[in-house]
Amino acid sequence: MPEPDLNLLFALDALLAEKNVTRAARSLHLSASAMSRTLTRLRAATGDPLLVRAGRQMVLTPYAEEIRERTQNIVQEARSLLRPSPAALDFSTLRRTLTIRVNEAFVEAFGAPLIAEVTALAPFVRLHFSSKPEKNAEYLRNGSADLEIGVQEDMGPEIRVQALFRDRYLGVVRKGHPLDLKQDVSIEQYAAYGHVVAPYGRQTIDTLDAAIALAGLERTTIAVVPSFPAALAVARASDLVALLPASFVNTQPGAAASVCAFELPVATEGFTVSQMWHPRLENDPVHRWLRQLILRMCRQQVSSG
Repeated sequence: MPEPDLNLLFALDALLAEKNVTRAARSLHLSASAMSRTLTRLRAATGDPLLVRAGRQMVLTPYAEEIRERTQNIVQEARSLLRPSPAALDFSTLRRTLTIRVNEAFVEAFGAPLIAEVTALAPFVRLHFSSKPEKNAEYLRNGSADLEIGVQEDMGPEIRVQALFRDRYLGVVRKGHPLDLKQDVSIEQYAAYGHVVAPYGRQTIDTLDAAIALAGLERTTIAVVPSFPAALAVARASDLVALLPASFVNTQPGAAASVCAFELPVATEGFTVSQMWHPRLENDPVHRWLRQLILRMCRQQVSSG
């Protein structure tokens, strides 16, 4: 059996990211006809259509969705192997401030170990964690942010994206709550208590509410707070049930002694937390070092949490 043409990986990554033959061709400086021929080869190699017509646009097949994140990571790893190593930098004298747009929960969960790793290697590098009240690629485009971390949405075709880890939502209550230590919380039990929510996880909330309504019940939201840390603080001190990411709960110091986390009574989709940056920083050795450090640190923290 002949070896696969690994050059196809770069075209596959562009097609899965752009969902459009013309835009994918432009990103790789190819003609649309050349990219169309490459798509034909990719379909033959994978045995899957990958992109199919849906009205006036193209959409990814289930298989293409499944391999999208993996393809992206493989291509980025391959590109990093063929570029100068950050090891050539003198981190002991490097002076630079790097701005990361991120929500408060990420800083609480991952900020301390990230800062410790950065300062241990590069004592004069400064990290500026900037809040992000909304997702907006303009901060990356105009250079006011070096990185954005969060759940990927449509940030624009040119924005680079790298998956950091998969996450899911859990129900969280204080120790001693009636739901504490229950192995399987039912929809009826879940809906029986008031809830505190942060303005995130809309898809999970909608799935929960639809299942609760189907059971003839209603979930009562008593309080809406601005962040996951605030929701955790309220749940710790009341009988309200919080909806929080597993990565956040599992990395909170003392959480095991003060709260109980449980699986939701309804199957909900997980989500991917990613880091995003503008392509002008793709080859910057300091930026690449920071991205690699964040990727490694996040995966270590999540796997040990």
